[in-house]
Amino acid sequence: MAKQDGPAWPALPYAALAPTAATLRLFTQVAGKVRLARTPWLNHSWHVTFYVSARGLTTSLIPHGAEGVELEFDFLAHALVLRSTEGGERRVALGPRSVSSFHAEVLEALAALGAPTVIDPVPNEEADPVPFPEDHAARAYDPAMAEGFWRALVQADRVFRRFRTRFLGKASPVHFFWGSFDLAVTRFSGRPAPLHPGGVPHLPDAVTREAYSHEVSSAGFWPGGPGVEAPSFYAYAYPTPPGFADAPVRPPQARFDARLGEFLLPYEAVRGAADPEETLLAFLQSTYEAAADLAGWDRGALECEEGRPGRPRPVG
Repeated sequence: MAKQDGPAWPALPYAALAPTAATLRLFTQVAGKVRLARTPWLNHSWHVTFYVSARGLTTSLIPHGAEGVELEFDFLAHALVLRSTEGGERRVALGPRSVSSFHAEVLEALAALGAPTVIDPVPNEEADPVPFPEDHAARAYDPAMAEGFWRALVQADRVFRRFRTRFLGKASPVHFFWGSFDLAVTRFSGRPAPLHPGGVPHLPDAVTREAYSHEVSSAGFWPGGPGVEAPSFYAYAYPTPPGFADAPVRPPQARFDARLGEFLLPYEAVRGAADPEETLLAFLQSTYEAAADLAGWDRGALECEEGRPGRPRPVG
């Protein structure tokens, strides 16, 4: 598929995007659980995430003994591409199909590459999960919407990376969580947090509690879902400091969603802005400042000037 015409920030009408996003959420869980099964645990579940690539979303290299495999969702060729360090390659088509057929074909491709893998067959973070082998329902897949969502991720990834350079403290990579199906970047105060209550559907409380073991200010991008029927940027803090919901943030289209406990900014407000990048940066910076100031973070010790290409951060 040739590069699409139009703006860098593509239109993502929710009604057109949602069916494909729902399908991809399950397809990415199948691939994500391969990385989960094969990778040593890293703090805050950072070992399971995907990363935005030049063609879609990639697991990066997954250990397989002394070798390795990589799974990449290619949203230009519309295939899950599985490669091994031994030179093998298999492709699983992305299209209107059942989760059960996709799951079976992925496991067959891994076995053909010499890396047979057993994964947890039950989707995470779903209220009523259907095991992958039993999910025979026909699923929608619109190639234009899949590509459009990826191109929006490319833009969000670029801005999130720029925002990340302003922080000296512990910060996550910019990465994609397949359980919640969102691109995220997280900053840490360095202080322990209260024990998280857990309760996320089909996600062990031990996983949630380890993920939120320390205070965070987190932001991300999500295609939307029930109750928020629009692709949106979000920002939250854990634990939520008093007054966070009423903090003044930018731009004016941002609002606090009490049900979710986070600020939301519609993707369309960013896409339609005169300067989408600066509009998104204003949201990221103002929500972080609200969280950090209200929680009493040591901002002077944690922050720095924004990074510049080819220019080391000045010290001393």
